Amino acid sequence: MLTDIPANPLNPTLHWPRAASYGKREQASPHPHQASSEPHRRSSSQRSCFLGVETWAELVWERWDVGGEFTRSLYLKNVHRRLQKLRFKPPATKFFTTLLPQAITLSPGTSFSMPITFRPLDRCEYQDTIEFQTKEGTFQVSLRATIPRHTLELPERVLLPPCAAHHSTKTIFSFRNGSKLHTGFCWEVGDPFQLSPASGVLAPGEEAQVMVLFRPLEARVYQCEASCAFGDQGENSCSLLLQGLSKYPHLEIGGAEVEDEGCQLLDFGSVPFGSSQEKHFQIHNPSPVTSSFTLARLRRPALLESVFEYAVREGLVAPGSSVQVPVCFSPVSVDCTSVEYLCLSSPGALSRQLIKLTGSCSGPLVSLSASVLDLGCVLEGEQATGFVQLVNSSVVEAQYQFDTDTDGHSVFTVEPPSGTVPPNATLTVRLHFRPHHPIPHYRRLACLIMHREPVFLDVIGTCHSEQLQPAVLRARHLDVYRAHLHRGLTCYPPNILSAMLAQGTLQLDQQGTLKIAEDLVQEVVPSDPPTARTPMDEYFLSETASGKLPRSTPHQPHCHVRVDPPELLFYEPPHSPSHSPSPSRSLTVTNHTKGKLCLFWTPGPPGSPFSVAPTTCTLGPLKTTDFRVTYSPRQPNTVHAAQLECFAIYKGLRDHHLTEEVTLCPPWCVTVRVSGHSFQPGREHFNPRYSLTRPRVVFPALPEVCYRMVLLQNTGDLPLLFRLCREECPEVSVLPPSGLVPPGSHQVLCLRSTPSEEQTDTLTLPLQLNATPKHTQELTVISVAEKPRVCVEGDGCVYFRPTAVGCVCERAVRMRNMSRMALHYQWRIRSSDAPNLSVQPSAGVLQPNESTVQYWCFAPTEEMTYTMKPSLILWPTQSQSPSNKRSRLFLKAVGVASKGSIKAGSAVVDLGEVLVGGCKSFEVPVLNDGRCPVRFSISVQQSIVGACSSQEEDDPPALELETETGSVPARSRLLLHCTVKLPHRAHYSWDLCYHTLNASGSEQGCAQLLCQVRAEGVFPTLEVTDARGSGAAEGLSKLQLWELFSLEPLNTSLRRDPGPMELTYRVPTRHSLRRCPSVYTSSILDFNFGAAPLGSEPSCVLVVFENTGSIPVEWSFLLPEDQQIELEYWAETGDFTPTELHQMRVQDNRLFAISPRSGSLPPGQQRAVQFTYRHEFTGTDRLPVLLKLSYGREILLNFVGVTVERDQRYLHFTSNKYTFAPVVIGGFDPPKQVYELYNGGAVPLRYHVDTEPLEQLTADNFGHPVLQCLTPYGEVPPGRTVRTEWIFSPLEAKTYSVDVPILVLEGDSALIRFEGSGFDSRALGLSAPHRLDPRLVPCTQRVPLPGQYVFLSQERVCLGDVPLCTRSTRLLFLINTSHTHSVLFKWILTDKDRKVVEIHPEEGSLAADESALCTLTLHSSGTPCFYQQGLICEVLSEEAVVQYGEAVRQWEKERERQENEFTLTDKNLSCSSPAQSTHTQDTGESDQKNNFALRKYKTLPPIRVISSSVVAGGPSQARPSRVERRAQREASSRVWRRPSPPRPMLLHLGLTARSHSLLEYQAFFPTHFHRHHIHRLNEPRTPPSGPADEHPPSTALPALRPGPDMDIITHTLTSIIRSLLDDPQFHASIANDQDEPVPYFTQLRPSTPPPPQPPTSPVPQTLSDPSDPCGGSGKARSGVRPPSPSPPSPPQPDSAPGVRTETAAEEDQDSHNALHKEHRQKTEEAIRRLPEFGDLVEDILLNTLQNLMMEAFQGELVLTARPRIIALPPVTPPASSRRRSVGQRKMSRGSPLSDAVKDTQGTPKTDQGPDTAPGGPASSMAPKH
Repeated sequence: MLTDIPANPLNPTLHWPRAASYGKREQASPHPHQASSEPHRRSSSQRSCFLGVETWAELVWERWDVGGEFTRSLYLKNVHRRLQKLRFKPPATKFFTTLLPQAITLSPGTSFSMPITFRPLDRCEYQDTIEFQTKEGTFQVSLRATIPRHTLELPERVLLPPCAAHHSTKTIFSFRNGSKLHTGFCWEVGDPFQLSPASGVLAPGEEAQVMVLFRPLEARVYQCEASCAFGDQGENSCSLLLQGLSKYPHLEIGGAEVEDEGCQLLDFGSVPFGSSQEKHFQIHNPSPVTSSFTLARLRRPALLESVFEYAVREGLVAPGSSVQVPVCFSPVSVDCTSVEYLCLSSPGALSRQLIKLTGSCSGPLVSLSASVLDLGCVLEGEQATGFVQLVNSSVVEAQYQFDTDTDGHSVFTVEPPSGTVPPNATLTVRLHFRPHHPIPHYRRLACLIMHREPVFLDVIGTCHSEQLQPAVLRARHLDVYRAHLHRGLTCYPPNILSAMLAQGTLQLDQQGTLKIAEDLVQEVVPSDPPTARTPMDEYFLSETASGKLPRSTPHQPHCHVRVDPPELLFYEPPHSPSHSPSPSRSLTVTNHTKGKLCLFWTPGPPGSPFSVAPTTCTLGPLKTTDFRVTYSPRQPNTVHAAQLECFAIYKGLRDHHLTEEVTLCPPWCVTVRVSGHSFQPGREHFNPRYSLTRPRVVFPALPEVCYRMVLLQNTGDLPLLFRLCREECPEVSVLPPSGLVPPGSHQVLCLRSTPSEEQTDTLTLPLQLNATPKHTQELTVISVAEKPRVCVEGDGCVYFRPTAVGCVCERAVRMRNMSRMALHYQWRIRSSDAPNLSVQPSAGVLQPNESTVQYWCFAPTEEMTYTMKPSLILWPTQSQSPSNKRSRLFLKAVGVASKGSIKAGSAVVDLGEVLVGGCKSFEVPVLNDGRCPVRFSISVQQSIVGACSSQEEDDPPALELETETGSVPARSRLLLHCTVKLPHRAHYSWDLCYHTLNASGSEQGCAQLLCQVRAEGVFPTLEVTDARGSGAAEGLSKLQLWELFSLEPLNTSLRRDPGPMELTYRVPTRHSLRRCPSVYTSSILDFNFGAAPLGSEPSCVLVVFENTGSIPVEWSFLLPEDQQIELEYWAETGDFTPTELHQMRVQDNRLFAISPRSGSLPPGQQRAVQFTYRHEFTGTDRLPVLLKLSYGREILLNFVGVTVERDQRYLHFTSNKYTFAPVVIGGFDPPKQVYELYNGGAVPLRYHVDTEPLEQLTADNFGHPVLQCLTPYGEVPPGRTVRTEWIFSPLEAKTYSVDVPILVLEGDSALIRFEGSGFDSRALGLSAPHRLDPRLVPCTQRVPLPGQYVFLSQERVCLGDVPLCTRSTRLLFLINTSHTHSVLFKWILTDKDRKVVEIHPEEGSLAADESALCTLTLHSSGTPCFYQQGLICEVLSEEAVVQYGEAVRQWEKERERQENEFTLTDKNLSCSSPAQSTHTQDTGESDQKNNFALRKYKTLPPIRVISSSVVAGGPSQARPSRVERRAQREASSRVWRRPSPPRPMLLHLGLTARSHSLLEYQAFFPTHFHRHHIHRLNEPRTPPSGPADEHPPSTALPALRPGPDMDIITHTLTSIIRSLLDDPQFHASIANDQDEPVPYFTQLRPSTPPPPQPPTSPVPQTLSDPSDPCGGSGKARSGVRPPSPSPPSPPQPDSAPGVRTETAAEEDQDSHNALHKEHRQKTEEAIRRLPEFGDLVEDILLNTLQNLMMEAFQGELVLTARPRIIALPPVTPPASSRRRSVGQRKMSRGSPLSDAVKDTQGTPKTDQGPDTAPGGPASSMAPKH
């Protein structure tokens, strides 16, 4: 049962609960199936332990009544090891009572019983608690009284087995009454589920089973909730979920052949008659559900016998299994093919399966070894014997019987007269000739073969006597007789024929036979010549003894001699009063010839009961005579039968003297069948024992003479007398009609009938046995004629779908033969319809009940509607009558023709970029919007744009079609599969043109454009977008990596097309037999990893490759070993070149590593590849690595890495050639250029540039310094780069070249060739290279390094071309992407960098997820130069810095302890003073006690400083021995070294710019000049023309180095700073300075009003350092003073006392105010003309923009938001505010920028200076959104 399985069959991972309880508020027992009559057992199972006391968690009363008292005991047991005292609180309600509160003492292991009484007053539930208190705490016991409720326990869901639609399945589930009450239940559920029983009553605890019946009608998942109402009145309810899965059944027939008609075929082949053959076919169920099936016959024609039997009519097939169905074929008709159809159907199935059963029946094939048997001439009274063989050439047993007398009434006796011929065997038959009359004898014996036409044996013999000797009859005479019979001459006696021959009426032909003369043919020959007859017709017509022919017998030639009646029966009792003792019958013989005949009856053997009188007689022409046949049985109660024989011969043939050879005619033999019995009246006749094959005789449904055979076998030991009563069934003729069958023998009965359409009833032919009506067997005869009936699918109408003109529409039409006869059919189509309509097959044979499929083809020739009427001609295949009419049926065929066309889904199909050499498949949708299908053929026309040569244009089309022809159904689309394989890189275009095809497949009409396909052949592209260094290469900037790894040439090479040699191997392939594979590419680049000391970290370079194309790229880095074919050991040679040995060493030690070495990149994706070089061996390592792009470029990368000794001073040069930027000739200020020197060693080095070649170059150029080195000396730190400054000043427009040695102190020198080109700007014009050539180096970082979480928004800043005396500022952001770590950053700037570059802030901290704005400023001053600055930002984790500080403090603390701590090593401590001795004695005991404790702690190892030379070793030191090295390692392990500072992470920032003089910049970049602000204080002067040595020496102090001088200065400054910090007056002055407002422009305003100046007053002079080439540093602007003209002298008052009028005073006041106003205006104008004012305004604007950008970056400002315009009323400032000092005005946040800069008169209002912090007052001017 499925309910016993907890797993869900629909979902095995889901487990279902087995049961659920409904109707209970709480489940009291964990065992629901356990009876609840034992509450103490259930309660004991719930005992719990509370604070060492074991008791029940709750006490439940279940059986109680209102008004009673019910007491239960609560047991308390102490399970602790100590005594416990309990106190309790009684229940709060009055319904539960117990003892009075008291202390309960429980010893360990003892128990206490507390009675609790329950007194209910109402029928409801009660609940209360008892609380117990112990020293350890309290616990409670629940008291509860429940009311009995109806409860059912049943599963939550029931899953039924999967079931087929319209089938049923069932399962059983159990449910239980969990209450103490009798519970009634009633189930309700919807379709397709049924529950049984649906209702009932369950006793308490009783369990019942319910059967669920699932009968779905559709294939889907069913979920239905079955509800159950239970209780006394069904007041409670519960439900469970019924789940079932239904699927459609599907059955298949297997084990049979498949016919074209779509059904299975089971062919039995040819089966012998009388036997059966059995075959099997299988019914397979591939569905997952059990399916039932029904196997039934299709409707077949009426009266058609079924010859196929099958026992399996219906059944069930399990999922995935099969059922074998045996079919038995038992044929009943020879040479007939039986067809029957079985239909396999299943309820709910969507389709039915058909199987066709067919088989044919083979009968015996029997022939005689000779058709004529000549027994010769025999004397009267003698006997002759002949032999003939029956040959059965078939596999069927043949029953035969010679139709002749077997009891001696014939002169020819056959032995055996009947029997069986085995299959493929021969039987010899003897014939005895016993003549009784001297005449020629001839008889045509019929041998009846069961189910075959009879075969005839012509037996001849001649009898001579002493008196008469007739002519001897030979076989040739029979041939002459047949010729004469055919010509109608046998009715004339020989004498007449001789006379006619003599008269010329007859003639002899070539064969020697007589024929009528040609001129007398119409007069003599009868009008109706004999027609051809079948053997069965001949057998029936040979019975000339028949008194009259049946009405169904066609007209036949006149018989020569006839006997009537042909059958005599003696069935009356022998001693009846109305008959004589020997009954006799008379018969009449008629002569139909024109000659006199002699009749001779063959006498019977002695003892025969039959006799004829007279035995001989002469009968004249056309005369009749009578004979008497007497039946005289000699023994009573017996049966007799015989065939009496009479020979008729022309009288003239009795003597051979009277006979001519040509007129010799054989005698005629007529027979009479006689039978009788001698049973006495009242005597019981013999009981017949027989078998009759096929008592039901069915004649063919042909309206012509038909024959059937029945075999009567006598299975008894007594003779069997039979007679067929033809009188009761005149429609059927039988031969023989009566006779005797000996015991163990058989009789073949031949039945003849002519079926008629009017005869629809079944005929009955009685077969009387042993001459008594008691033993009568009825033969059922069906002789019904039918017309040919054929059923054509579609009710005689065939409709074709709309068809395009010239195309062919084919439709299959099924035709079935519904008649019982096999039919020939033939379709006839009118000549007018023949061009448009055809059918296959047009003719054939349809067996009864057989169906066939006709394929009709409609081929229209014009656009119209066709209505055609083909006809079907039918006629039976077994018809022998030429006059049988043929049936004609008409069929209506209707077709519509239209013109078809197609189009593509898109007129242009753009494939985009396609890989050259690769294949790309695509589909072109071909649409047919018409109502007819269209057949088409497609041609491709190719055009190439950008082809390299005409040969490529003549290439075959690169677009291949999967099929060039096809057909599109009406109103549908077809996907045309195409493949493109481009051989070249070019733009391809293909025109797809189509032709419509006619029925023959030839094109019609003109080609029409279907669509155009475009594609661009591309090679896979790859580009390097970023490079990062780590490890030993961490100090290399991105620009240096770009140059070392030749990344720009690599990108250039990757963008080029591969050559033909590079495509030799399109994919990575092992192709070389050498360790140094051949190179098929001309692109060879260097990957230079730089230099690093031995043992340092590996140089790791992370290179980011990006697929910039639109096709995927598969790339591989192939080492030499990846390209080499692995050979056997015997095939390798032992001789290696030095290059091979070097490469083997590099590859074996894995000095170079690539990760990953191969991969695939989709379009637009990028991948980081790490290149690693390990510094394990000194020297230069090289390894050729091939970068292979599949179907693309091959680039040979020479990996180069240098490893030097740790104490070696080494300058790493990537190339021995350097080219300066081109410089214009004739310029006054040639720019300074930079050449970098990289220290690849571990120690600093000093370099020296040998200027002797430069001096020689100067001398060669007439003393003009073409190339100068401004920094010929210097020092390079380890792992860092120093930039040397050069000035290239060409004198001519040519290329200069000079080899300059660069010397390294205590190191190797290098000879570098410097080249430079001068150009004439006048000759080159606009193409002159004045602009800075930007390096194509990415400015952003694409991929992070491992562990990197701080990034720069830009890693390279290119300022381009700038004029001198300007500042160029860029904003950068330092971003911390970590969510947990805070970092510290610091920009490393040298003194030389600070003169040029300013970055703010230089250091700071970044919290997690925080960013910092860094302002980068370039001060272009001095002379024009190329700026190529490399700035480094060190980033440290704040946590690591704190840990390092703590470690240093501990180390210093330990060092101080070791410096102050000493150890007494004097061993003579025992010879100390008495006091010390006493003290030692006193403390000795305590020392011994603490000896163990002192041993646990040891002194830390001493701190020592080990020089780097000791650690690293040097070449001057001898190599220590093994013992010394071990001692050094132990000493090193004991030394506690100073903690190493955390290693910072380096961020590189590259700055590139070129400065020009003002005149040069204004000339070359006139449109960009207004973008820069010129600091006029820093305007450059003409540089001195003298050499660099003439400059005054620098006054800058050298940098302090660690040593005593630095310690003294540090100590002094520390003391001064500490004293200032302790001075309160200093603190107060600082506080006052902070509170004092900053007076803007106060330093520019004169202290006294100046006197008026003339307009031509000179511009004030600026204070500058004459030594500065730019006129000042640009930063010390506080020394600038405004012009101070002498103030005008005030007007002197009149010396006369008291002599001044009021008018004069007013005039003086007005004049003074006017002069003051004019002076103020001129002062303001002069201030605006000052350079300081412009610089100040630029600083303010710059700070404002910086603040805005910072706020936007932090999200406080949205730059893309729409501006909000607020119209405010005009406000007139008070006069007091206008009179305030400009320096005292304060800005308010949010004021417009114009108000913050100047007032209405243009007076400046604020100044912050260039160094104002971003969060300063300037940020208040940023508008807020």
